[in-house]
Amino acid sequence: MSVLIAASLLSADFSSLATDVAKVERGGADLLHLDVMDGHFVPNITIGPAVTAALGKVTQLPLDCHLMIEEPDRYIADFAKAGAEMITVHVEVLPHLHRTLQVIREHGIKAGVALNPSTPLSTLREILPEVDHVLVMSVNPGFGGQKLIPSVLPKIRRLRERIVELGLDTRIEIDGGVTLDNLDDVAATGVDIIVAGSAVFGADPRSATREIVRRLAELAEHAEGR
Repeated sequence: MSVLIAASLLSADFSSLATDVAKVERGGADLLHLDVMDGHFVPNITIGPAVTAALGKVTQLPLDCHLMIEEPDRYIADFAKAGAEMITVHVEVLPHLHRTLQVIREHGIKAGVALNPSTPLSTLREILPEVDHVLVMSVNPGFGGQKLIPSVLPKIRRLRERIVELGLDTRIEIDGGVTLDNLDDVAATGVDIIVAGSAVFGADPRSATREIVRRLAELAEHAEGR
């Protein structure tokens, strides 16, 4: 399976979201990554269900909703109604994580768990078989444009090893600081989904997305030719 690109709208121009979405769609993005922030779990406030629903009207790309909020259970139904196809919640804020994942799935949505850079993989030990995807934060959440934390890459490799060991089809998503300069190292960890924000919207979104897609295709071709 090829690595998917999730264009993160946190770095887009909020005054022309529809235009930017169209550009990354034409550039070959596979998903739209929506960072939902509440000003409590992270020091920023961004979009909610209403904007999510509006975005669903201007794109055919699946909506990947990353809930960086303290009480995600209160809003799962709203984001489901808004058209989310993936919902990711943070292990750090949920004492009843299994129940939350069940609720997400009851809405017919892929259920994911996110880990901050300092959160150990051991927090997933009991829940990993119940998770559709694990989002590994490679920056401290809350702001776009940060540099990738290198120590997260071996963490992802260990997670991939564990998923293979258990015979699961759980996907791994990385979010934060991915650029063309570190793309090769990121792809080598075994990730399935790469979130790209500033790397896409910091330039021409269409061209930047195409360049990332092109490089990932080259890496995949090289791996197959070994």
